[in-house]
Amino acid sequence: MSVSPAHADMLTDDLLNALKAAQQQVNALLLGKAQEVRLAFVALLSDGHLLIEDLPGLGKTTLAHALAATVGLGFQRVQFTSDLLPSDIVGVSVYDAQARKFEFHPGPVFAHVLLADEINRAPPRTQSALLEAMAEQQVSIDGNTHRLPEPFFVIATQNPLDLAGTYPLPDSQLDRFLLRLSLGYPGRDAERALLSGSDRRGLIAQAQPMLDAAQVVRLRHAARTVHASDALVDYVQALVERSRHHGGVRVGLSPRAGIALLQAARAYALLLGRRHVLPEDVQALFAAVAAHRLVPESEAGDGAALAKAILHAVPVD
Repeated sequence: MSVSPAHADMLTDDLLNALKAAQQQVNALLLGKAQEVRLAFVALLSDGHLLIEDLPGLGKTTLAHALAATVGLGFQRVQFTSDLLPSDIVGVSVYDAQARKFEFHPGPVFAHVLLADEINRAPPRTQSALLEAMAEQQVSIDGNTHRLPEPFFVIATQNPLDLAGTYPLPDSQLDRFLLRLSLGYPGRDAERALLSGSDRRGLIAQAQPMLDAAQVVRLRHAARTVHASDALVDYVQALVERSRHHGGVRVGLSPRAGIALLQAARAYALLLGRRHVLPEDVQALFAAVAAHRLVPESEAGDGAALAKAILHAVPVD
């Protein structure tokens, strides 16, 4: 693929080597989850956000901490609870009597990387405090707009809804997450290494930044230049259109979901060292991009099963 002169300097060997080293470091901290780590980097390089859903204790927070430490960005963690208020996330305006004016005190959302831990333990009103930040990279309070730092990346974790004290994320919130993934139990060798090795928190504390904010921005721009052929775009469009007519699907994928799938596939190709997208990239990402956006009929199974069926129903020309 030919790279435009404006972006040629963004794909230097040093930058690509730094990206490779960053992935290797996170893989060393979260053992046996290479594909899930790659998907986390896809979300980061696609200028999207990541939702990690799984049972407690399987490494959701470890992945978030490891990624933040490795990319060397400003990091804040918010533990979502039932009594958390929107102002606890975005900040609040406090009246200064001496200056006779309100002064804005920014909340933890004003960071490069925000970990929203157990996001579905907070009620919907608090969950929605993140909507504007995730969609527009800004926060509006008392008629004033405050820009968030660039890059801005939300990693949210949530527990399955059958656990006590959880609230389902609304569809509008789910759609703001580029990818949703689950880690699952570790393999036997990885679990043995976890049991006999050093504590993950200590290792993360010792992790060295492999990338900085400027490099992440350059990589995001570079990902947008990865070539997607007309045939590849046709394949993505066919998947999106199929989702709207597939049996068992009440609400299919939106155009925004198609754009997200295409951009994620570009970032995926870049992470694999290619400057062009293949159908295999789209297939590897489809469930992670589509499953949480599909609304199934009441007895049609879950979004993951429907995403798999849609993928099998659309041939690659």
